[in-house]
Amino acid sequence: MRITVTVNGEQHTRDVEPRLLLVHFLRDELGLTGTHWGCDTSNCGVCAVWLDGTPVKSCTVLAVMADGHEVRTVEGLAHGIQLDPVQQGFIACHGLQCGFCTPGMMMTARWLLDHNADPSEEDIREAISGQMCRCTGYENIVRSIRWAAEHGGGARTADTGTEPAPAREEPAHGREGVRA
Repeated sequence: MRITVTVNGEQHTRDVEPRLLLVHFLRDELGLTGTHWGCDTSNCGVCAVWLDGTPVKSCTVLAVMADGHEVRTVEGLAHGIQLDPVQQGFIACHGLQCGFCTPGMMMTARWLLDHNADPSEEDIREAISGQMCRCTGYENIVRSIRWAAEHGGGARTADTGTEPAPAREEPAHGREGVRA
């Protein structure tokens, strides 16, 4: 099938197998290896990207389902050479550790801060609850997201191209932090 997907603002047209997962399209077809591939069961959340502004686990989305849609990956967080405050926070607060969960965590954190400029620790933990980190115990990740919120990272909708939420709303994907 021929699909056209806009990824990080750039349009890509490719012929793909109907069964190709979005995570493999991003990594193998487009070379965007920042999106990690982990568990094959949609439990770990390391493959989180945005589909039309909503976090999804890209291992549960077929590439053909993204045809005609907008995808944003961790490579799309920075603005030129200027890192996003979320990226800066993960550096400043040692939220990176091994780095395997980092891209998914950053994409979820950016979405949270775009919808809640001043999240509590509970809000942050709720947002990232659908993602697994095996080495930090989440403490440094939570600190990293708080750092970003405190250093101009909240509600950066003008820079990200996303629309602000009209009011604080619960994500359509429930407790998991990202839509399956």
